[in-house]
Amino acid sequence: MSGSHKGTRHFVSTRIWHWINLVAIVFLFMSGLNISNAHPYLYWGHWGFAPEQAWLAVPRFPGWMTIPGFYSLAKARDWHLLMAFPFAFGLLFIWVAMLWNGHFRRDLKTGRREWRWPAIKADIVQHLRFDFSHEGAKYNFLQKLAYGGVLGVLLPGMILTGLAISPGMEPTLWWLVDILGGRQSARSIHFLFAWGLIGFFIVHVALVLLTGPIGHLRSMTLGGDHQPTNPPFAKDADRTRDAA
Repeated sequence: MSGSHKGTRHFVSTRIWHWINLVAIVFLFMSGLNISNAHPYLYWGHWGFAPEQAWLAVPRFPGWMTIPGFYSLAKARDWHLLMAFPFAFGLLFIWVAMLWNGHFRRDLKTGRREWRWPAIKADIVQHLRFDFSHEGAKYNFLQKLAYGGVLGVLLPGMILTGLAISPGMEPTLWWLVDILGGRQSARSIHFLFAWGLIGFFIVHVALVLLTGPIGHLRSMTLGGDHQPTNPPFAKDADRTRDAA
């Protein structure tokens, strides 16, 4: 999600974490799909075995979507565990960095005025017109809400639910399993959060492509300011609206 008249300058810590986290999520997601193929049914509560007990029957994912590219529960778990470490420690690193360098307070923390309905409505209308420009801040309210939801809910939630469903961890983390409503509930939440991250990723990439992909890539790799641009059809829509 992108767009600001102020320009975008990313900290070194943000750029390093961004690419490490991207690689980790890709491997975790694709190996997770392979693991899902072992038992493609989701349940709520502590137990669930039979298809008729499931709240969702997950489709079987083809080899080109999984790691490895063939069905192997053991190898998929090895990949999943391997990439879980950079994923978890990377999240800890970026939170410490954001609190230390002021990125969270300055760019991601929302104010009381931003939660008022007129301000939220105006932000939604602006996005629906594909107008991603805004004054006085690096991110607007919807962007803060999206990034905050990912950094504060989805990513930590993936770690906690992953621990709760890890083989052999339930005797030690029984309290976490109970908080999440049972091991099968944790597995369902893990699945939903994973697809929530993929949904965010798709929207994020789409908006990057709409607002100057080369500049965004350069900014996220080499640093420096990037001035996002609105797509041409957004300007045409504004001219049509003004003429009317």
